[in-house]
Amino acid sequence: MRTHEEVKREILAKRRDVKAEYEVLRPQYELISQIIAARTEEGLSQEDLAKRTGIARSNISRLESGNYNPSFEFMTRVAKGLGRELHVELRKPALKLQQG
Repeated sequence: MRTHEEVKREILAKRRDVKAEYEVLRPQYELISQIIAARTEEGLSQEDLAKRTGIARSNISRLESGNYNPSFEFMTRVAKGLGRELHVELRKPALKLQQG
């Protein structure tokens, strides 16, 4: 059975349109992955995290599924509930080679 990462790499290699959209959403996906990893590392369920933060479990679930556009304050509460600090970085995009 192939892993999620293997399937993702295969699709991104074959489909330029999917890869372009994925690149736009990459920061969001990376943050979601970090949240899930931290929650798992702490041994917390979504319900546990909801209790720690005072955020509804349904909103934690929507965040982790990528179906929620959270505020900075929301993300700060999630980070604190995970025993983490939220850091935001503003940077120039990486240079990309022109396709032609």
